[in-house]
Amino acid sequence: MTDVVSAKSGTQWTIEAGGQRATLAEVGGVLREYAVGAAEIVDGFGPDEISPASAGQVLAPWPNRIRDGRYTFQGTTYHLPLTEPGTHNAIHGLVNWARWRLAERAPDAVTLEFDLPAQAGYPWSLTLRTRWSVGAGGLRCDQEVTNTGDADAPWGFSVHPYLRVPGVAVDDTVLRVPGRMKLLTDARMLPIGAVKVAGGEFDFTEPRRVGTAELDTTWGDLIADADGGSSVTIAAPDGGRSVTVWGDDSFKWWQVFTGDTLSGERFRRSLAIEPMTCPPDAFRSGRDLVVLAPGEAWRASWGIRVVG
Repeated sequence: MTDVVSAKSGTQWTIEAGGQRATLAEVGGVLREYAVGAAEIVDGFGPDEISPASAGQVLAPWPNRIRDGRYTFQGTTYHLPLTEPGTHNAIHGLVNWARWRLAERAPDAVTLEFDLPAQAGYPWSLTLRTRWSVGAGGLRCDQEVTNTGDADAPWGFSVHPYLRVPGVAVDDTVLRVPGRMKLLTDARMLPIGAVKVAGGEFDFTEPRRVGTAELDTTWGDLIADADGGSSVTIAAPDGGRSVTVWGDDSFKWWQVFTGDTLSGERFRRSLAIEPMTCPPDAFRSGRDLVVLAPGEAWRASWGIRVVG
Protein backbone atom coordinates (compact mmCIF):
# COMPACT_ATOMS: atom_id res chain seq x y z
CA MET A 1 0.00 0.00 0.00
CA THR A 2 1.50 3.30 -1.15
CA ASP A 3 0.31 6.56 0.34
CA VAL A 4 -0.25 9.36 -2.15
CA VAL A 5 0.49 12.93 -1.10
CA SER A 6 -1.39 15.83 -2.66
CA ALA A 7 -0.66 19.52 -2.26
CA LYS A 8 -4.17 20.49 -1.20
CA SER A 9 -5.80 17.55 0.56
CA GLY A 10 -2.66 15.96 1.97
CA THR A 11 -1.87 12.27 2.22
CA GLN A 12 -4.44 9.90 0.69
CA TRP A 13 -5.20 6.52 2.24
CA THR A 14 -7.15 4.02 0.12
CA ILE A 15 -8.79 0.93 1.60
CA GLU A 16 -10.32 -1.94 -0.37
CA ALA A 17 -12.20 -5.19 0.26
CA GLY A 18 -15.07 -7.15 -1.23
CA GLY A 19 -15.36 -4.93 -4.29
CA GLN A 20 -15.56 -1.82 -2.11
CA ARG A 21 -13.05 1.04 -2.24
CA ALA A 22 -12.78 4.21 -0.16
CA THR A 23 -10.20 6.97 0.01
CA LEU A 24 -9.62 9.13 3.06
CA ALA A 25 -7.67 12.39 2.92
CA GLU A 26 -5.43 13.92 5.58
CA VAL A 27 -6.91 17.42 5.46
CA GLY A 28 -10.12 17.20 7.45
CA GLY A 29 -9.87 13.42 7.73
CA VAL A 30 -12.45 13.45 4.94
CA LEU A 31 -14.13 10.67 3.03
CA ARG A 32 -12.94 11.77 -0.41
CA GLU A 33 -14.37 8.87 -2.43
CA TYR A 34 -16.32 5.65 -2.02
CA ALA A 35 -17.08 3.22 -4.83
CA VAL A 36 -18.62 -0.21 -5.24
CA GLY A 37 -17.01 -1.83 -8.24
CA ALA A 38 -16.98 0.82 -10.95
CA ALA A 39 -19.91 2.72 -9.43
CA GLU A 40 -18.95 5.96 -7.66
CA ILE A 41 -21.40 6.21 -4.76
CA VAL A 42 -19.93 9.25 -3.01
CA ASP A 43 -19.84 12.43 -5.07
CA GLY A 44 -16.38 13.39 -3.90
CA PHE A 45 -13.56 15.49 -5.29
CA GLY A 46 -10.06 15.21 -6.69
CA PRO A 47 -6.99 14.63 -4.53
CA ASP A 48 -5.61 18.06 -5.39
CA GLU A 49 -8.87 19.92 -4.83
CA ILE A 50 -10.23 21.70 -1.78
CA SER A 51 -13.32 19.93 -0.43
CA PRO A 52 -16.26 21.66 -2.16
CA ALA A 53 -19.35 22.51 -0.08
CA SER A 54 -18.02 20.47 2.89
CA ALA A 55 -17.97 17.27 0.82
CA GLY A 56 -17.06 14.27 2.99
CA GLN A 57 -16.11 16.34 6.02
CA VAL A 58 -16.30 15.42 9.71
CA LEU A 59 -18.38 18.08 11.50
CA ALA A 60 -17.32 18.41 15.14
CA PRO A 61 -17.54 19.52 17.92
CA TRP A 62 -20.84 20.74 16.47
CA PRO A 63 -22.72 20.11 13.21
CA ASN A 64 -24.55 22.72 11.18
CA ARG A 65 -24.82 26.29 12.50
CA ILE A 66 -24.55 28.35 15.69
CA ARG A 67 -26.34 31.68 15.61
CA ASP A 68 -23.87 34.59 15.72
CA GLY A 69 -21.20 32.12 16.88
CA ARG A 70 -22.33 32.89 20.43
CA TYR A 71 -23.46 30.42 23.08
CA THR A 72 -23.57 29.99 26.84
CA PHE A 73 -22.41 26.78 28.50
CA GLN A 74 -22.53 26.18 32.25
CA GLY A 75 -22.93 29.89 32.94
CA THR A 76 -20.13 31.21 30.71
CA THR A 77 -20.67 32.84 27.31
CA TYR A 78 -18.31 32.02 24.42
CA HIS A 79 -17.80 33.54 20.96
CA LEU A 80 -16.73 31.43 17.97
CA PRO A 81 -15.28 32.65 14.66
CA LEU A 82 -18.00 33.41 12.11
CA THR A 83 -17.08 30.84 9.47
CA GLU A 84 -20.28 31.57 7.52
CA PRO A 85 -19.90 35.36 7.46
CA GLY A 86 -22.72 36.00 4.99
CA THR A 87 -25.26 34.80 7.54
CA HIS A 88 -23.23 35.67 10.66
CA ASN A 89 -23.03 32.03 11.78
CA ALA A 90 -20.38 29.62 12.99
CA ILE A 91 -20.73 26.52 10.85
CA HIS A 92 -19.63 22.86 10.89
CA GLY A 93 -17.20 22.82 13.79
CA LEU A 94 -13.44 23.13 14.13
CA VAL A 95 -11.84 20.00 12.65
CA ASN A 96 -12.80 20.02 8.97
CA TRP A 97 -9.65 21.82 7.73
CA ALA A 98 -7.15 20.36 10.20
CA ARG A 99 -4.55 17.74 9.25
CA TRP A 100 -5.43 14.37 10.75
CA ARG A 101 -2.74 11.76 11.42
CA LEU A 102 -2.60 8.05 10.63
CA ALA A 103 -2.97 5.88 13.75
CA GLU A 104 -3.58 2.38 12.30
CA ARG A 105 -3.57 0.87 8.83
CA ALA A 106 -4.80 -2.37 7.23
CA PRO A 107 -5.81 -3.21 3.64
CA ASP A 108 -9.50 -2.81 4.49
CA ALA A 109 -9.37 -0.22 7.29
CA VAL A 110 -7.65 2.97 8.36
CA THR A 111 -7.83 4.85 11.66
CA LEU A 112 -7.22 8.59 11.73
CA GLU A 113 -6.75 10.83 14.76
CA PHE A 114 -6.77 14.52 15.53
CA ASP A 115 -6.04 16.39 18.76
CA LEU A 116 -8.28 19.45 18.99
CA PRO A 117 -6.58 22.02 21.22
CA ALA A 118 -8.42 24.28 23.62
CA GLN A 119 -8.92 27.64 21.94
CA ALA A 120 -10.82 30.91 22.10
CA GLY A 121 -14.52 30.15 21.72
CA TYR A 122 -14.07 26.46 22.57
CA PRO A 123 -11.67 26.14 25.54
CA TRP A 124 -11.75 22.33 25.81
CA SER A 125 -9.25 19.83 24.42
CA LEU A 126 -10.45 16.68 22.67
CA THR A 127 -8.89 13.72 20.89
CA LEU A 128 -10.93 12.49 17.92
CA ARG A 129 -10.37 9.01 16.53
CA THR A 130 -12.15 7.66 13.45
CA ARG A 131 -11.88 4.12 12.09
CA TRP A 132 -13.00 3.74 8.48
CA SER A 133 -13.48 0.23 7.07
CA VAL A 134 -14.94 -1.44 3.99
CA GLY A 135 -16.23 -4.93 3.37
CA ALA A 136 -19.17 -6.96 2.15
CA GLY A 137 -21.49 -4.87 4.34
CA GLY A 138 -20.36 -1.60 2.79
CA LEU A 139 -18.54 1.34 4.34
CA ARG A 140 -18.44 1.70 8.12
CA CYS A 141 -17.23 4.59 10.28
CA ASP A 142 -16.61 4.12 14.02
CA GLN A 143 -16.12 7.47 15.72
CA GLU A 144 -14.63 8.02 19.18
CA VAL A 145 -13.89 11.27 20.99
CA THR A 146 -12.27 11.72 24.40
CA ASN A 147 -12.35 14.83 26.54
CA THR A 148 -8.68 15.30 27.43
CA GLY A 149 -9.30 18.51 29.39
CA ASP A 150 -10.19 19.19 33.01
CA ALA A 151 -13.77 20.49 32.60
CA ASP A 152 -17.05 19.38 31.03
CA ALA A 153 -17.15 19.94 27.26
CA PRO A 154 -20.17 20.38 24.93
CA TRP A 155 -20.16 18.00 21.98
CA GLY A 156 -22.08 17.30 18.78
CA PHE A 157 -21.12 15.31 15.68
CA SER A 158 -22.08 14.79 12.06
CA VAL A 159 -20.56 13.97 8.67
CA HIS A 160 -21.26 15.51 5.27
CA PRO A 161 -21.06 13.00 2.39
CA TYR A 162 -22.75 13.72 -0.94
CA LEU A 163 -24.28 10.58 -2.42
CA ARG A 164 -25.93 9.50 -5.62
CA VAL A 165 -27.42 6.48 -7.30
CA PRO A 166 -25.16 6.21 -10.36
CA GLY A 167 -26.96 7.25 -13.53
CA VAL A 168 -29.98 8.67 -11.69
CA ALA A 169 -30.63 12.43 -11.56
CA VAL A 170 -31.56 14.02 -8.24
CA ASP A 171 -35.08 14.76 -9.52
CA ASP A 172 -35.63 11.07 -10.37
CA THR A 173 -34.14 9.74 -7.14
CA VAL A 174 -36.56 7.96 -4.81
CA LEU A 175 -35.93 9.20 -1.26
CA ARG A 176 -36.91 7.85 2.14
CA VAL A 177 -36.24 9.87 5.32
CA PRO A 178 -37.44 8.42 8.67
CA GLY A 179 -38.30 11.82 10.22
CA ARG A 180 -41.84 12.55 11.38
CA MET A 181 -40.96 16.17 12.16
CA LYS A 182 -38.98 18.89 10.41
CA LEU A 183 -37.43 22.06 11.73
CA LEU A 184 -38.66 25.42 10.53
CA THR A 185 -35.79 27.76 9.77
CA ASP A 186 -35.26 31.45 9.15
CA ALA A 187 -33.36 33.07 6.29
CA ARG A 188 -30.08 32.22 8.08
CA MET A 189 -30.96 28.48 8.11
CA LEU A 190 -31.40 28.54 11.90
CA PRO A 191 -34.29 26.80 13.69
CA ILE A 192 -37.29 28.84 14.77
CA GLY A 193 -39.79 26.02 15.33
CA ALA A 194 -40.86 22.56 14.25
CA VAL A 195 -43.81 20.94 12.50
CA LYS A 196 -45.05 17.42 11.88
CA VAL A 197 -44.62 16.34 8.26
CA ALA A 198 -47.41 13.72 7.97
CA GLY A 199 -49.04 13.95 4.56
CA GLY A 200 -47.16 17.10 3.56
CA GLU A 201 -44.49 18.00 1.04
CA PHE A 202 -41.70 17.08 3.48
CA ASP A 203 -43.12 13.67 4.37
CA PHE A 204 -40.63 11.15 3.00
CA THR A 205 -41.38 8.45 5.58
CA GLU A 206 -42.58 6.37 2.62
CA PRO A 207 -40.20 6.33 -0.37
CA ARG A 208 -41.09 8.82 -3.10
CA ARG A 209 -39.46 10.71 -5.92
CA VAL A 210 -37.57 13.90 -5.03
CA GLY A 211 -38.96 15.68 -8.07
CA THR A 212 -38.48 19.45 -7.96
CA ALA A 213 -38.27 19.60 -4.15
CA GLU A 214 -35.52 21.91 -2.92
CA LEU A 215 -34.26 20.42 0.32
CA ASP A 216 -31.86 21.73 2.91
CA THR A 217 -33.94 20.23 5.65
CA THR A 218 -33.51 18.86 9.16
CA TRP A 219 -35.74 15.99 10.27
CA GLY A 220 -36.24 14.68 13.81
CA ASP A 221 -38.68 12.43 15.70
CA LEU A 222 -37.17 9.48 13.87
CA ILE A 223 -38.71 6.13 13.01
CA ALA A 224 -36.20 3.61 14.35
CA ASP A 225 -34.87 0.65 12.40
CA ALA A 226 -34.93 -2.81 13.97
CA ASP A 227 -31.49 -2.28 15.49
CA GLY A 228 -32.57 0.93 17.25
CA GLY A 229 -30.76 3.25 14.86
CA SER A 230 -32.21 4.88 11.75
CA SER A 231 -31.41 5.28 8.07
CA VAL A 232 -32.00 7.36 4.95
CA THR A 233 -32.25 5.61 1.57
CA ILE A 234 -31.99 6.86 -2.00
CA ALA A 235 -32.95 4.55 -4.85
CA ALA A 236 -33.36 4.30 -8.60
CA PRO A 237 -36.98 4.73 -9.73
CA ASP A 238 -37.02 1.20 -11.14
CA GLY A 239 -35.82 -0.25 -7.83
CA GLY A 240 -32.65 -1.57 -9.43
CA ARG A 241 -30.18 -0.04 -6.99
CA SER A 242 -30.37 1.69 -3.64
CA VAL A 243 -27.93 3.47 -1.34
CA THR A 244 -28.59 3.60 2.40
CA VAL A 245 -26.88 5.81 4.95
CA TRP A 246 -27.39 4.39 8.44
CA GLY A 247 -26.57 5.64 11.90
CA ASP A 248 -26.79 4.09 15.33
CA ASP A 249 -29.05 5.49 18.05
CA SER A 250 -26.58 8.29 18.83
CA PHE A 251 -27.87 10.03 15.70
CA LYS A 252 -31.25 11.59 16.47
CA TRP A 253 -31.49 13.93 13.45
CA TRP A 254 -31.01 13.81 9.67
CA GLN A 255 -30.18 16.62 7.25
CA VAL A 256 -30.74 16.20 3.51
CA PHE A 257 -29.53 18.80 0.99
CA THR A 258 -30.33 18.65 -2.72
CA GLY A 259 -27.53 21.04 -3.70
CA ASP A 260 -29.68 23.87 -5.06
CA THR A 261 -27.35 26.59 -3.77
CA LEU A 262 -24.25 25.01 -5.31
CA SER A 263 -22.85 26.43 -8.53
CA GLY A 264 -21.61 24.92 -11.75
CA GLU A 265 -21.53 21.18 -12.29
CA ARG A 266 -22.33 20.40 -8.63
CA PHE A 267 -25.79 22.04 -8.83
CA ARG A 268 -28.36 19.33 -7.92
CA ARG A 269 -25.85 16.64 -8.89
CA SER A 270 -26.09 14.63 -5.67
CA LEU A 271 -27.65 14.68 -2.21
CA ALA A 272 -25.83 15.46 1.01
CA ILE A 273 -27.15 13.00 3.60
CA GLU A 274 -25.99 13.88 7.10
CA PRO A 275 -26.67 11.86 10.27
CA MET A 276 -26.50 14.34 13.16
CA THR A 277 -26.40 13.77 16.92
CA CYS A 278 -28.06 17.12 17.56
CA PRO A 279 -29.96 19.76 15.55
CA PRO A 280 -28.61 23.09 14.33
CA ASP A 281 -27.84 25.65 17.06
CA ALA A 282 -27.69 22.96 19.76
CA PHE A 283 -24.92 24.80 21.63
CA ARG A 284 -27.52 27.51 22.28
CA SER A 285 -30.65 25.38 22.72
CA GLY A 286 -29.01 22.45 24.51
CA ARG A 287 -31.25 20.09 22.53
CA ASP A 288 -29.64 16.61 22.35
CA LEU A 289 -26.30 18.18 23.24
CA VAL A 290 -23.74 15.70 24.61
CA VAL A 291 -21.73 16.85 27.64
CA LEU A 292 -18.40 15.06 28.00
CA ALA A 293 -16.91 14.89 31.49
CA PRO A 294 -13.10 15.11 31.84
CA GLY A 295 -11.61 11.83 30.62
CA GLU A 296 -14.93 10.61 29.23
CA ALA A 297 -15.05 8.90 25.82
CA TRP A 298 -18.06 9.01 23.49
CA ARG A 299 -18.57 6.55 20.63
CA ALA A 300 -20.92 6.22 17.67
CA SER A 301 -21.10 4.40 14.34
CA TRP A 302 -22.59 5.13 10.94
CA GLY A 303 -22.09 3.81 7.44
CA ILE A 304 -23.19 3.36 3.83
CA ARG A 305 -24.47 0.23 2.16
CA VAL A 306 -25.41 -0.36 -1.46
CA VAL A 307 -27.95 -2.86 -2.78
CA GLY A 308 -28.26 -3.89 -6.41
